[in-house]
Amino acid sequence: MITDTIVSIITALQESAISVIRLSGVEAIAYANQLFSRDLTKAESHTVQYGHIVDPVTNNVVDEVLVSVFKAPKTYTREDVVEISRHGGVLVTKKVLELCLSVGARMAEPGEFTQRAFLNGRIDLSQAESVMELIQAPNEFAQEMAISGVQGSVKKPIDPLLERLIQIIANIEVNIDYPEYDDVQVLTEDVILPLSKEFLSDLDRILKESKSGRIMKEGVKTVILGKPNVGKSSILNVLLDEEKAIVTDIAGTTRDLVEGWIRLENVALHLVDTNGLRETGDVIERIGIEKSRKALESAELAILVFDASKERDQEDHELLEATKNKERIIVYNKQDLIQSHDEDGVYVSALDGDVEALKEAINVRYVEHTQALSKPTLSNQRHIASSATQLFGNETCD
Repeated sequence: MITDTIVSIITALQESAISVIRLSGVEAIAYANQLFSRDLTKAESHTVQYGHIVDPVTNNVVDEVLVSVFKAPKTYTREDVVEISRHGGVLVTKKVLELCLSVGARMAEPGEFTQRAFLNGRIDLSQAESVMELIQAPNEFAQEMAISGVQGSVKKPIDPLLERLIQIIANIEVNIDYPEYDDVQVLTEDVILPLSKEFLSDLDRILKESKSGRIMKEGVKTVILGKPNVGKSSILNVLLDEEKAIVTDIAGTTRDLVEGWIRLENVALHLVDTNGLRETGDVIERIGIEKSRKALESAELAILVFDASKERDQEDHELLEATKNKERIIVYNKQDLIQSHDEDGVYVSALDGDVEALKEAINVRYVEHTQALSKPTLSNQRHIASSATQLFGNETCD
């Protein structure tokens, strides 16, 4: 049983209109009561009390505050919780925190409020992880999936599978325990095999959806490849709607990887502009090209940019060969100067800011992954490992 009471500032420590200090534990109300100008011990749960924080040693008023009282078990941690909302100055916030510590509270460790919610059974481990994912969500897709996890949806796909697996095992045990009965063969063919096929099909679907969930959350790792001056950096800038990469007529301007995030209708992309894969004698440029090769190896999508005003040359064919085993979209820049039409290509004009055809091609390719937002999804490796343990035992997670 957890017996100590913890305290922490739960808003950013900076000048602001409001800052909040939270206490949680068996003595939370008693400790706050020692500092408050009114009697909190008689306050009803889930009420807000107006008053002042007073230094118990000097009797000086420290700040004018609102104190929210939440009594166990209907709280975030399932313990008594007090939240002190006060003016957001850094100095006075620290002063109120020091007073809370002086009357007996202990400074909370990072994430300890959520840890207590887990230890006290209010949330499971997947929900606790989802709290952190919600706080750190890099895009709206990730935020939507994280809040779904906080609400406890991660385990929903597994519960029906577990029930079906138990049913399969029970039928197999009947066959083993009573082999003398004539209906053993019938039970195997009519019940066990169909249930097993259905189980494996649903398991495969869940794993595919988990990949979609990860893609939606983290973004598709995407590299932009092409020869010098075909418009790679210009396309990146148009997609990001900012001057992220330097654009000049000088070949080899991009010496290092330039990265950015973009959310399209159906997917988020983690874009990386490279300086190509060509051989060069320039030492610095060669380092950048080696980084480009590594970026391509880890990428899930390659955008190959060719010059629509010129025929493909040897370097273009080498890029096609290097990406033949990758998901890729072939883009022809300078569409107003097109020499010949490629049915498999996408035509854009980065100079005019027209890359809509490229956006549409990406959206079409990843439209299926948006289904991850409409149903519970195992979106990280620990969720998958935990679910495997629940279904099959620890030996599957080695």
